Amino acid sequence: MTNDDMKRRFRDAMACLPAAVNVITTDGPSGRCGLTASAVCSVTDEPPTMLVCINQASYMHDVLRENRSVCINVLAGEYQDLARDFAGMTSCPMDERFARHAWKPGRSAVPVLSHAIANLEGTIVELKSVGSHSVMFVRIDEISVSSDGDGLIYFARQFHRLVRPVAAAASASTQCAR
Repeated sequence: MTNDDMKRRFRDAMACLPAAVNVITTDGPSGRCGLTASAVCSVTDEPPTMLVCINQASYMHDVLRENRSVCINVLAGEYQDLARDFAGMTSCPMDERFARHAWKPGRSAVPVLSHAIANLEGTIVELKSVGSHSVMFVRIDEISVSSDGDGLIYFARQFHRLVRPVAAAASASTQCAR
């Protein structure tokens, strides 16, 4: 198998791996930016630490690395358009991406999405270069969680709404009571 074949097959396999959709935001001396990322996961709860994988060829990689302060905004199901904008799937410029939705300044003035199902603010404390990407370890020091809203996942190269189980159960019991 050639390297190109392996790369294509790996990407096809990763398309089979459902993942939460997040918009990673930053603001600071190197500017304000954000990007959609599904390569995000928890590392440990003491201290609370997340990892975010970012392509080193992206200009946002260097902005994130230099600013260090970030917010991991876990998107609700209705934010497919926002996910597309921040993924670069539309021609929307960066300032317009932020103008289209409700943001508030978080710790260190990072943009925090007002209606995310979770916001995790923190500082990039370590970077590891692995192939074409950097693994950024983010120590979390501010967390907000919403009890409302469905999830948004990326699966089979498309965004999908994931119904929150409690909401689904409440809806089902309401329908049965009628």
